Amino acid sequence: MQLWEWITNNVLLTCVAVVGIVLLLVFLHDIIQTRHAIQRNFPVIGHLRYFFETIGPEVRQYFVANDKEERPFNRDERRWIYASAKGDNNTFGFGTTEQIYEIGYPIIKHAAFPYPDSEAHAVGGDKTAIPGLKVLGEFHGRDRCYRPNSIINISAMSFGSLGEKAISALNLGAKEAGCMHNTGEGGISPYHALGGDLIWQIGTGYFGARRDSKFSLDVLGEQVEEHPQVRCLEIKLSQGAKPGKGGILPGAKVTSQIAAIRGIPIGQDCISPNGHTEFSDVDGLIDFIERIAERTGLPVGVKSAIGHLEFWHELAEKMKARNEGPDFITVDGAEGGTGAAPLTFSDHVALPLKVGFARVYPIFQEAGLSRDITWIGSSKLGFPDRTIVGLAMGMDLVGIAREAMMAIGCIQAQKCHSGHCPVGVATQSKWLQRGLNVEDKAHRFALYIKTFRKELLALGRAAGYEHPQQITSSDIEVCTGVNQFSTLEETLGYKSDRLTLGSMAELEPQL
Repeated sequence: MQLWEWITNNVLLTCVAVVGIVLLLVFLHDIIQTRHAIQRNFPVIGHLRYFFETIGPEVRQYFVANDKEERPFNRDERRWIYASAKGDNNTFGFGTTEQIYEIGYPIIKHAAFPYPDSEAHAVGGDKTAIPGLKVLGEFHGRDRCYRPNSIINISAMSFGSLGEKAISALNLGAKEAGCMHNTGEGGISPYHALGGDLIWQIGTGYFGARRDSKFSLDVLGEQVEEHPQVRCLEIKLSQGAKPGKGGILPGAKVTSQIAAIRGIPIGQDCISPNGHTEFSDVDGLIDFIERIAERTGLPVGVKSAIGHLEFWHELAEKMKARNEGPDFITVDGAEGGTGAAPLTFSDHVALPLKVGFARVYPIFQEAGLSRDITWIGSSKLGFPDRTIVGLAMGMDLVGIAREAMMAIGCIQAQKCHSGHCPVGVATQSKWLQRGLNVEDKAHRFALYIKTFRKELLALGRAAGYEHPQQITSSDIEVCTGVNQFSTLEETLGYKSDRLTLGSMAELEPQL
């Protein structure tokens, strides 16, 4: 007993001595260094300031902010996603907390006689299935046309911005939910090849489609042949988070595997060029699209945030004249973005999604092309009410990114750019990723998508329609002043001219 007490006392004394020595060394360092005034004036305890600053986003979301305050996603929005992904009760009580008289607030007008749930056709036996109405590549006669099984899909997030476990979970979840998974501009990784249908995004770095650091049509063709799950290709002109600037992957995230896939040095910042080297004008872009489509047989589209409109006028004009060009157009809003971006670009460059889309879509209407192109919207559309508004504006499909991250565990810590994501989603750290169970998170993502689609169908049926894309801009009103609401059609100045559909049963034989 005395021996045990002696050992215990000596261990405690040793620990106290070690802690004391460490604190003394920190104290001496702080008063000698000249870079940080707080640490110099308040040695040791001054470090607490940086610690609390580091954990600020996590602390605020639990103890400081109310349910509607936080950005980019408030607590109520996150709660809905988490509950939907877990299969928990995602309803709310005691009425709305929204400011429904706020300018721009949308109201979906319900029908006196909703479309009966009992008469709705469950495509493929899935009561949450919502296939797309348009066939990608059909207008231009591509060899491998494709009708999306889901109008809700995963937007662009690369292996690099997200870790291998997060990409794996999303791809397996996409397979379970029957939706598409956009690779982002980092190329196709092994974790994208687990069974989910892919949109392969080609950015300005041409990662995964390069030879000797230059774009290679042959390499791209070989990759498509090797990965039959690639259903279409998306050429990224710009993105909402940093339009007019290339992708940014910090060196801390560039592992040996990512370096090999992208063909870049290990551990160095990967900054893509701000523009493409394969084309520099509209005709060159169309030529590039047609070369890729001819080589692969796949539908090819473009993704862009919206700035100057001259490009879009010229693109519509050249597409009409040449009968060639993109099979789909993805419009990204300035409010989007999952990865690293300069603050000024995030805050002040490019138009918000609804504004940008409403300016581009009519250009192609006037050219008689809007019905032939498939329109995809992305930027905070991961909620049924926002998607229903997007569909009424003319979108055929929507892509979700940050909401998909939340469905697999993201807590909005806003550490995506640092590589220190605490839940192992936006990081390459093996240690941080160890807590992410791929199979469990894949199922949660699939459940989120199915719950999302179920509520989207419910909204459409409340308005009197079987398929959500049958809803029109006359079925939605937005607040435009004090006690004043106007239809979305009046607010936009146009009405979408989408394809008509008699019944969802018509889509069954085509899938």
